[in-house]
Amino acid sequence: MVSTFLSSLFGLLRNTYIAWHFGRGTEADAFNAAFVLPDMISYFLVGGAASITFVTILTRFRDSGREEEGQRSLSVILTTMCLVLGSALLLAEILAPYYIHWLFKGFDARKAALCVHLTRILLPAQLCFFAGGVFGSVLLVRKQFTVQAVAPLIYNLGTIIGGVLLIHRLGVSSLALGTTAGAFCGPFLLNAFFAHRAGTRYRPILDWHDEGLREWVRLSLPLIIGVSLITADAWIISIFASSTDGAISLMTYAKRLFTAPMAVLAQAAGVASMPFFANLWSSEKRYEFAMNVADSVSRVISLGLLVASGLIAMAIPLVELVFRGGRFSGLDSRACAAYFAVFCLSMFLWSAQSIYARAFYAAGNTFLPMVAGTAVTLVSIPVYAALYHGMGAMGLAVASDLGIALQTVVLGALLHQRRMVSLASLDYAEIGRCLLAGVASGAVVWVVFSWLLGMAEHALGRNPAASSRWMDLAILIAGTVLWVAVTKWVLEKAGSVLPRVAMKRLGLA
Repeated sequence: MVSTFLSSLFGLLRNTYIAWHFGRGTEADAFNAAFVLPDMISYFLVGGAASITFVTILTRFRDSGREEEGQRSLSVILTTMCLVLGSALLLAEILAPYYIHWLFKGFDARKAALCVHLTRILLPAQLCFFAGGVFGSVLLVRKQFTVQAVAPLIYNLGTIIGGVLLIHRLGVSSLALGTTAGAFCGPFLLNAFFAHRAGTRYRPILDWHDEGLREWVRLSLPLIIGVSLITADAWIISIFASSTDGAISLMTYAKRLFTAPMAVLAQAAGVASMPFFANLWSSEKRYEFAMNVADSVSRVISLGLLVASGLIAMAIPLVELVFRGGRFSGLDSRACAAYFAVFCLSMFLWSAQSIYARAFYAAGNTFLPMVAGTAVTLVSIPVYAALYHGMGAMGLAVASDLGIALQTVVLGALLHQRRMVSLASLDYAEIGRCLLAGVASGAVVWVVFSWLLGMAEHALGRNPAASSRWMDLAILIAGTVLWVAVTKWVLEKAGSVLPRVAMKRLGLA
């Protein structure tokens, strides 16, 4: 979680760099929209995340003492899918103009042409992500998680370095080139190097009858033919937001800022729990599996509620501290902070569904999550459309929260119905205490922050652009201290063990 948090900070630095140089203008919208086609191709051809299904397969080979067969299957799958994915990417390079004009109808001719150019630069990165995911699964099976957090750090650095070196010569294209280079050096090269050190030897092999390939296709096919709102959410937001100038950029910055703490709870916990869940299920320890999943979900929900309360209360100074400057004005920060606060309402839901989904994957069941995810996505699209037309871009943020709530409830209900993980096993008492503490601490911080902000604006002549980063940092520090104090006091009064456990883990008690 610490490594993921550090990687997320570099991700924020990357987006801060983009916001400073391009703000919410044409270049920023085109760059952010250029990721949609590459992401779609990766998702629909390889299920979006090769490591999810690969961990299950390699765990089975390893537990049965057939690691050499597992390595051969790795070579077969990697060779086969690189040919398939590479062919698809080549076709996408040719058809990119038609796709951009069809999907982003709100783009004018200049923005659409720039988006096509950037999309073509970003497409090859998907090969790096897929191959890196395959090699990374080898490390996950061995419960080595550090590389999985460091790789995104290098990926994000690639965008920044590309900009620093080439932005004056190539403009926004420098960011796309740096992003693709970062994908090669981080997600691919780093995972491949450490997988090689762990004993993995790749050989180009084509064998349509390979047991591992057949199993990978069986597990991945539901992920490929289905559409999960977890991935489609960003696509849907970009498609609708393209009709509002600057909305794609503002919502992308807000979503990326939201992703930093969410990744610590959802992504880190999900990635770390996957091999343990898979091991328990393959060992037929059903009770331990169910209790571990329920315990993990209870913890991430509790922490998600607490963290979200502080982030919502301090959204404005946080966004201004991270993004404001250059071509990103104080008024842009206020608009971005509003989106960010709405996204944060669903933080505990993103965290919970991540654990629930991996419980299915660990059990080798990718069909039910696919059906559930596709159904939720289809039901949600009209909601996005209705709220966008009724509330503008803010309606997309609200629809995102509603969609992820439905996704979480459906996955939890399916696990309960199949008697894999009981909903009754969740620690509702602790979740309730954290909800109470979150509401109380968030409200107190919000009231105090609003008072301080009012005083600051009065002193600065009510000009948000005149506030300094030192002022934002001071408000954040003061707000965080106040939030921690109120949260700790309420939790202790409510009988929660969380403060005592946290103090013990930190070595302060």
